[in-house]
Amino acid sequence: MTQVKSLATDGYSAIQVTAGSKKASRVAKPQAGEFAKAGVEAGRGHWEFRSEGSEEAFEVGGAITVERFEEGQKVDVTGTSKGKGFQGGVKRWNFSMQDATHGNSISHRSNGSIGQNQTPGRVFKGKKMSGQMGNAQVTTQNLEIVRVDAERNLLLIKGAVPGAPGGNIIVRPAVKA
Repeated sequence: MTQVKSLATDGYSAIQVTAGSKKASRVAKPQAGEFAKAGVEAGRGHWEFRSEGSEEAFEVGGAITVERFEEGQKVDVTGTSKGKGFQGGVKRWNFSMQDATHGNSISHRSNGSIGQNQTPGRVFKGKKMSGQMGNAQVTTQNLEIVRVDAERNLLLIKGAVPGAPGGNIIVRPAVKA
């Protein structure tokens, strides 16, 4: 834990945390100062979470462990999905492919029509097209905790945890459970 924000000093209650470790030479000087002030080793990421007035339970330099969770509890898991690069409409949005024959020579996997006519004379915002797929923040809701290993500080979660192996994830109690 790198900082505890309180309602009196900051106007809202929150905690700032870091996880993992990072070479000191790879940390920007402003962040290095924050980590040094808190007396913690520089981590891979830096996150802030609202604490809803319970900042007395936290102290700077302390650790947050998996003991806050219990088996069978429902959680929401947030992470960065695997990046797939620039993809077409067939892969990205599950568009149907066009005919393989019957006069179609080059547009088998193209989108097709993207609008109407002179009216409205433009393409509406949000139109599904080709583009970057993945590498975006994704939250999977209502996953179940199968086991809590307090010794190794590990959670065993059943379901689709977003992201590549070794990626950073945020585990919160489920909102819709």
